Amino acid sequence: MSARQPDYDYDLVVIGGGSGGLAGAFRAASHGARVALLEPGEFGGTCVNVGCVPKKAMWLAAELSQRIDMASRLGFDLPPPKLDWREFIVHRQRYIAGIHDSYRKRLDAAGIVHMPCRGHFVDAHTVETHQGLRVSAAHVLIATGGKPRRPDIPGAELGLVSDDFFSLCDAPGRVAIVGGGYIAVELAGVLQALGSKVEVFVRGSRLLDSFDVELSDELAENLRQHGIHCHFADPVAAIEQVDEKRLRVVEHSGRAGELFDSVIFATGRVPNSDRLGLDDIGVSVDGGGFVVVDALQDTSLANVHAVGDVSSRLALTPVAIAAARRLMDRLFGGQPEARLDYRDIATVVFSHPPLGMVGLCEAEARERHGDAVKVYTTRFRPMLHALADSPQRSLFKLVCVGEEERVVGIHLLGEGVDEMLQGFAVALKKGITKRDLDDTMAIHPTSAEEVVLMR
Repeated sequence: MSARQPDYDYDLVVIGGGSGGLAGAFRAASHGARVALLEPGEFGGTCVNVGCVPKKAMWLAAELSQRIDMASRLGFDLPPPKLDWREFIVHRQRYIAGIHDSYRKRLDAAGIVHMPCRGHFVDAHTVETHQGLRVSAAHVLIATGGKPRRPDIPGAELGLVSDDFFSLCDAPGRVAIVGGGYIAVELAGVLQALGSKVEVFVRGSRLLDSFDVELSDELAENLRQHGIHCHFADPVAAIEQVDEKRLRVVEHSGRAGELFDSVIFATGRVPNSDRLGLDDIGVSVDGGGFVVVDALQDTSLANVHAVGDVSSRLALTPVAIAAARRLMDRLFGGQPEARLDYRDIATVVFSHPPLGMVGLCEAEARERHGDAVKVYTTRFRPMLHALADSPQRSLFKLVCVGEEERVVGIHLLGEGVDEMLQGFAVALKKGITKRDLDDTMAIHPTSAEEVVLMR
């Protein structure tokens, strides 16, 4: 570690105990830094408490429901699946409590000082807690995450936001989900599989506009086959209370359809940056309130840094963790060139079925490389769905560039792609070509073999 600054209380103060903040604190402490962590709530931030972890738990429950239904169609003597939400939530929260306990033990073992407080800047090196205690540090890491955005429309207060989904104790009978991104698609699939009747209201013309259009269109068709109705290109203008329990969604066109028991807004997230005092110390934020950082995670002040959803970089949990670790390697680990490579980061939407991608979509590739792009696709029904006569289909796509057909994009929609994409992401990162895939022996019968059999 670089020389300590004796004039400061700590080498590093971290504001926020989510995935990025904890990763930064642990890595800095492993390099010998004196670290204080400010977190007034549960450890793990959005991911552990109202994001990735409880979402995946509910997705697994939905998957089991669909499997039980398919099993009954294939000859197993089973009643229709019905989840006891309250019992399942006990298991879900027990799992999450174990994560909280693990973090507490690791903080103690690492010698990190935990302060159960919020914090705001007094100056570039000094943070004051909401209880009035001031602490100083050579470096400060902002890792305060984000929160759901509620749209500015009449009746918006009548709807839930995505965080509220995890407080539900049963599936609403009829639910409207407003939004077309990751969260909207994931909640739609989970709720439909667990017994709700779901409609999705999308401002734009398609779902998941950061993904390859061919796969997002195929996903929309799969959702339709599962009974989910999507409304496109007609923004929601208002939510109306119809009677004591039911709501109506009014679209911009004036159309008002069915009544709903619940409306859930999945209309994006906003950063938790407004109460940090950033303007007072000259830390730049963009028009959305995100803390502007460079490739090194530095803000406009050299000793103030930011990672995760509060920053202007990609909002994914593994990205926040990796960025924080490399930042601490640079600051305290004697690795002055350490930084996160933001190229070719794989991501998965836990839809039904899941959708994963790494690299460029076809439109991006053609914009960069023009006629040098060649695309391979395959559509098929996974064996279990074919046996059960389920309409769900998979679509796999490779985007290749140049005479050597270097693979620059891998896009997978279908059962199991959330697990299979990781290995293919490594291959893409290493510069794999289509010929490399052609020369790889298929594992039969699997869905994954379709990646190496495309012609």
